[in-house]
Amino acid sequence: MLAHIRPKFTYLGHSTIRCELPDGEVVLIDPWVQGNPACPADCHELGRLDAMLITHGHTDHMGDAVALAQRYKPRAVVANFEIYLWLTSKGVENVVPMNTGGTADVLGMKVTMVRADHSSTILDGDRVVNGGNPAGYVVRLPGGYTFYHAGDTALFSDMQLIGELWRPELAFLPIGDVFTMDPHQAARACRYLGVRRAMPIHWGTFPVLTGTPEALRLALEDLGVACEVVGLKPGESW
Repeated sequence: MLAHIRPKFTYLGHSTIRCELPDGEVVLIDPWVQGNPACPADCHELGRLDAMLITHGHTDHMGDAVALAQRYKPRAVVANFEIYLWLTSKGVENVVPMNTGGTADVLGMKVTMVRADHSSTILDGDRVVNGGNPAGYVVRLPGGYTFYHAGDTALFSDMQLIGELWRPELAFLPIGDVFTMDPHQAARACRYLGVRRAMPIHWGTFPVLTGTPEALRLALEDLGVACEVVGLKPGESW
């Protein structure tokens, strides 16, 4: 029965996901909370934070990483090597450096860093610092439940390999357009991945991000892809 146990996912707006694991531990993916205009005020307090996964260096994905790490003292902060160097220079402890293709043990989960087609820089005061390569994460729980957070990315055909290798049951996919995939491309991503459910991220935070969950549903129907869209509003859980 363990294979059917999944985290409780709470959408905090933009690309930030709060994952409450079956034993109560909390993982935050792309920690942008206080500065996130889409994050409801009553979600700013996390209660506890055991780990963070950072997909890339842009402020709208790791803008609160240092502050949250200093406050909650998570046991693992996972990032690429360049972000690891930057975070440790800011006094963040327990940073776990990775790179694409690698897997790390985090709170008993297997966390694999996978490719994303995007860019990655860190705004450090008035300086722009190299943020290494952007990434997504495949997360496998001890009981077998597996999900994929794509981070910010364009569509790429090697998503088929992610589906073949890890068979995620749920994918968090950006749909906003302009900076990432739009809903039509995200629908093809669902087909490549073979996922049963997709949760849209990186949409609606700013007017330029025009993609919507409903547009993703329609695009999936047009392609004939059987994938449920879990369209949460910021603050809602699934």
